[in-house]
Amino acid sequence: MSGRIREKIKEYHFEFKHITVLFFILFAFQLIVSLVNKTSIKNFINTTQDWYQKESAEEIANLTSTALELVIESVQEKKLRTIEERKRIEQSFDIIFSQQQLAHNIDKLGLLLKRGNNFIFINDGKSLYEILIEGHNPKNYENSDTSIINLYSRLENEIKTNEQIKSIRDGKTFHTFVPFVLKGEFIGAIYMSNSPDLSIISNQVISNYDETSIIYLSLILLGLLAMYFISSYTVKERDEAQKLLLEEHEENLKKQITYEKEMSFTRRIYHTHHKAEKIMGFIKEDLRSLSTTNIEEIKYRVTKYSNFISRVIYDMKWYDPPVQTIRSPMFKTNLNEVILFIVNNIFLRISTKSDAYEIITDLDDNLPTINVNEFVIWEIVEPLIQNSIDHGAESNLVIRVSTKYDKEKNVSYLLIEDNGKGIANELLQINEEGIKNIFIENTTTKSRGMQNSGYGCYIAYEMTKRCGWEIDAENLTKGCRFIITIKH
Repeated sequence: MSGRIREKIKEYHFEFKHITVLFFILFAFQLIVSLVNKTSIKNFINTTQDWYQKESAEEIANLTSTALELVIESVQEKKLRTIEERKRIEQSFDIIFSQQQLAHNIDKLGLLLKRGNNFIFINDGKSLYEILIEGHNPKNYENSDTSIINLYSRLENEIKTNEQIKSIRDGKTFHTFVPFVLKGEFIGAIYMSNSPDLSIISNQVISNYDETSIIYLSLILLGLLAMYFISSYTVKERDEAQKLLLEEHEENLKKQITYEKEMSFTRRIYHTHHKAEKIMGFIKEDLRSLSTTNIEEIKYRVTKYSNFISRVIYDMKWYDPPVQTIRSPMFKTNLNEVILFIVNNIFLRISTKSDAYEIITDLDDNLPTINVNEFVIWEIVEPLIQNSIDHGAESNLVIRVSTKYDKEKNVSYLLIEDNGKGIANELLQINEEGIKNIFIENTTTKSRGMQNSGYGCYIAYEMTKRCGWEIDAENLTKGCRFIITIKH
């Protein structure tokens, strides 16, 4: 049994990164546990302190209120007293106020009374004696503690109704109000401002815990470091061998990807080169028919043909040509003029025109110029028209090429539609990248024996993207339609 377990363990090979991850996970886990424990202890101490501070503040204020009530009730009102008796009573009140303030962290202590619509704050024995014992007018007393009076004025009704101690926390300060009842009648409240500070105790507890955590984490860290260095030294040579193997594999993959790109580029160039061969045939035919009467017409056509051949040769130099050679403000292309030239001088030439199809143009004269190389437009329009011819499968195929300009949206539309059999449904399906299959490289419904098929719509799609346009394909009731959207 133990032998089987050992063999099973040997099947697993730990690498340098595994040891590194394990080290950081263990250390981070222990660190997080320590931080959580520290936070929990700190929260517990803070909660306990808050409760204790509130209870102690209320207890001190309550004792003060009780002491004042007992002293006042023991004194007969409006009785003639000697100066010594009066001073003794005032001194008793002062002792009650001052004795509590001798306690640590008590800021203010006094009696809040309401006389008429005014509130007064009394914190000395003389004022308390004159107002409560002798019944003097409180208007003669100035109050500098307006913040205390404003706070009490908002809470008076609640304290009077409930006759319960009310504590309000403002940061680290507790404002405590104790109902002051004299001979069964509510006359005010004892106010105490208390800022208890128990940070020495909490800091000591946290400090002791930090020391314990540091020692514990240090021991764990030393053990993990020892394991880490021993394990890393063990797997170092194996990792170096694996690195060399991966580098060799990566180099082979790069060669394979480069080879596939070159093959794809070669097929695309072959596809475009086939179009160039047809154009060269037109040039030869025009040169043979050259005469004094048609020299300007043939010069215009041959110039266009030659420029297209130059573009094809330029494309052979680049797998991904610079964008400024495709679209730029320097280009001022008349799309209608380019379409008419392609239709009349490529597809409808007298010597090559077939009775099997007819091409009709419906061009919008309001179409603005386009900042795209006109021979790039050739590479878009020509494959789409040729696609309709190749896949129309109708004896009387009619291909309609039209342009429209939407002035409000500042958008032009180029439509190429036919009355053929349409596009196969599987080619109109959208793949994972959001592209219809008809625009995918090497996708076709032609016979698989035909080489370099399935690149016409793909080239049109790629060139449309580089122009910043949008292209879509759809089936009509009869036939299909390609829609190119041009945003000016």
